[in-house]
Amino acid sequence: MTTVSRRTLIAGLGGIAAGGVAASAVAGPAAAEPARRGDRIASIAYIEVNDTSILNVGDYLLEDGSAAYDIAIIFAANINYDGERAYLHCNENVQHVLDNVDTYVRPLQEKGIKVLLSVLGNHQGAGFANFPDAAAADAFALEVSTLVRRYGLDGVDLDDEWAKYGENGTAQPNEHSFVHLLQSLRKRLPNRLLTFYVIGPSAEHLELDGVRAGDLLDYAWNPYYGSFRYYDVPGLPRERYGAAAVDLSAAWATPEIVRSLAERTVEEGCGAYVTYQLQDGDQTELVSAFTEPLYGSAAQRR
Repeated sequence: MTTVSRRTLIAGLGGIAAGGVAASAVAGPAAAEPARRGDRIASIAYIEVNDTSILNVGDYLLEDGSAAYDIAIIFAANINYDGERAYLHCNENVQHVLDNVDTYVRPLQEKGIKVLLSVLGNHQGAGFANFPDAAAADAFALEVSTLVRRYGLDGVDLDDEWAKYGENGTAQPNEHSFVHLLQSLRKRLPNRLLTFYVIGPSAEHLELDGVRAGDLLDYAWNPYYGSFRYYDVPGLPRERYGAAAVDLSAAWATPEIVRSLAERTVEEGCGAYVTYQLQDGDQTELVSAFTEPLYGSAAQRR
């Protein structure tokens, strides 16, 4: 299991882990349509399942009884390299969540929360930006879409960190790879969410022959916790972009900071608000700090 760190502008800290074992087959229903609940700003929770329960996301309700969060992201599966091709890899903790979807995923979906699987580089040279051709990108998209459908997930999140392009004799990033991957994923997952953590070489190659990444994505967002930043994703409207990101496990993540980022999200017409690592125990104060500006409602822990 490889340990890496998420991006943060304030603290400079924040541990995650990545690795993997192959997925097993489990039947599961398809999940919800890729649309926000009404016109509300989408609230996102990345959960590092190596050490935090994804069920935390379902613990918080608004005053009307609806879920405080819209999207929970299982963080993270990996794009690995076997010496010849890229392949999808799940570590034992991610696989445990998938093998027990009735325990960890269905309860969230029953509350109206969409559950996505994040896919992340794993220091082996394989990434979303260096598929040699459209066929190779499609082969990886097939693996991803098969897993999403098998476990009844609501989509996939793409995070182009830690690939270490060039390792193990792999190619450097190219201009066509990421768009080809998005095209294949959109074709294979027409009714699921596709989201993008705007970082890495993939973020530098978002257009190809008139095809724009933003026309294929449902959401994209700022990758730097503790900041409010815009990154250009061609074709993606602001109401599908999250400029604010906060690591709820960080010491600097006070209710005041969480609230100020949410207030600015509303003021500037952004469509998503990203959080990372909602902790165990009662986090009502932090969750309410963003739900009040976003939804006009405090959160309560069920």
